[in-house]
Amino acid sequence: MTKVLMKGNEALAEAAIRAGCRSYFGYPITPQSEVPEYFARKLPEVGGVFLQAESEVASIYMLYGAAAAGHRTMTSSSGPGISLMQEGISSAAGSDLPMVIVNMMRGGPGLGSIQPSQTDYFQTTRGGGNGDYRVLAYAPSNVQELVDYTIKAFDKADEWRMPAFIMADGMLGQMMEPVEFPEPNEEALNKANKPWVTDGNSGQRGHRNVLTSLELSTPELEKINRKRYEKYLEVMEKEVVVETDGIKDCDLVLTAYGSTARIVKTAIHILRENGYKVGLVRPISVWPFPFDSYKNLPCEDILVVELNNGQMIEDVKIAAEGKANIHFYNRLGGMIPTANEIVDKAMEILGGK
Repeated sequence: MTKVLMKGNEALAEAAIRAGCRSYFGYPITPQSEVPEYFARKLPEVGGVFLQAESEVASIYMLYGAAAAGHRTMTSSSGPGISLMQEGISSAAGSDLPMVIVNMMRGGPGLGSIQPSQTDYFQTTRGGGNGDYRVLAYAPSNVQELVDYTIKAFDKADEWRMPAFIMADGMLGQMMEPVEFPEPNEEALNKANKPWVTDGNSGQRGHRNVLTSLELSTPELEKINRKRYEKYLEVMEKEVVVETDGIKDCDLVLTAYGSTARIVKTAIHILRENGYKVGLVRPISVWPFPFDSYKNLPCEDILVVELNNGQMIEDVKIAAEGKANIHFYNRLGGMIPTANEIVDKAMEILGGK
C-alpha cells in the first residue's frame, strides 16, 4: 500500500468512507471541523449523504434513523457538542444501534479552549446520558491509528450492536502524518446480515422490526437490561486492546492513552537510555478498560500522565486494587507536557532506585 500524508481529521474521514460509512450528520466545531468538510466533498462521490444538521441534538437523532435502517453512519464533534448528544447516545445504546461517534477533545469545562485536552474521559467511558449503558471507546495515539481504529469502530459497533467512540484530541486531529489505507470494504454496504433493521421489508421477514429504548413493562425492561449487561460483560472479556512494554521487569510503570502516550514513550526512551527500568501500559480501548494489565506488576509505583485533572487515574486505582502507589502528572487547558517534564517526575518517584 502507498503511504499518503494527511491531516488526522481528514484521514479518519477517509477511513470511515472506506469502512462503508455512507452517511454523516454533524455540526462544525473546532478542532474537528475538517471532518465534516471532508465528508461534504467526498461522500457525494460514493453515493453517500452528507448533511450539516441544525444542531448536535438533531445530528445524533439523524444517526439514530440511519443506523436503524442498517447504514454505517457517523458524526463527529468535540466536548460541548458531545454533551448535547448525550440523550440521543443513550437512546441509541438502549435501542442497540451501531454508530460511530468521534470526539476530538478540547479543553473544558464549558466552552473552555480549542486546544488539545483529555477532559472528556469520564464523559465517554462513564456515559454522559441516563441509564445503564456503555459505549465502545478507542483512544488512538497517531494518525495511522486514527485510520485503523475508525475502521475497527465500525466493525465492532456492527458486531456488538452498540455505539462506538473514537476518543482523540485536537493534537491528533490537526497533525499531519503518513498513513496507509486498506481497500474499501464493499461488503459493509450489504445489509443482509442485519435482520433487525427497519428497512420496510417486514413482508419478507414476516414481522415488523421495532427499534426503541422505550419499554413500559418494568419486568420486561429489567429483562432487556440484564441481557444487554450480559453483552457488555462479553465485550469486556473479548474487546480489550492494550499496548504493554517492559512491564515484566521494571521499577516504575508509566501509563497514558491517546496523544499523551506518544510523549510518554519518548520519556521512557530517555529514562531507559539513562539506565532506569521503566515499563509502559497504554490503554487503546478505554472502554473496555485493560484492568488486568495493571495486576501482578513487579513494581510498586505507577505514574499516570493525562491532559486533565485526573480521570483515567480512577480506573488505574481500581485496577491496581491498592497494591501499588499511584502517582500523577498532568497539564491542563491545552498545555502539552514535554518528555523531559515526565522524565523529571519519573526520576522523582524512582529516587535512588
